[in-house]
Amino acid sequence: MSKEDKMLEELRKIRELLEPKPPQPSPQPKGLWNEFMDFFSKYKVMGMAVAFILGLYLGALVQALVGDLIMPIIELAMPGVAWDMIQIGPFRIGHFTGTLITFLIVVFIIFIIVKAAKKGGIE
Repeated sequence: MSKEDKMLEELRKIRELLEPKPPQPSPQPKGLWNEFMDFFSKYKVMGMAVAFILGLYLGALVQALVGDLIMPIIELAMPGVAWDMIQIGPFRIGHFTGTLITFLIVVFIIFIIVKAAKKGGIE
């Protein structure tokens, strides 16, 4: 074998070593309990549960803010009229307005939380 053939053979071996290997599938856990714990950790179920519960209470807090603090100010501007009973024809405009204000405040608070989390390096 000539010197060039030996060099080509070495280069082929080096190329084989440098080629990425296909990823090996992770072994599936055996048993129902182990599968459950794998699911629990892989999909971060605890974090989702905490976020869901906090979201429920955030919504209740904002509803109380709108219903108990913001909308009474509107009632002061329109004495003798309950804000949630304002109607135009069959449409309950007052109730819709209160719900819309609640939604906008929740969206704004979530925006602030996400912005702070990104600034803190949390994705």
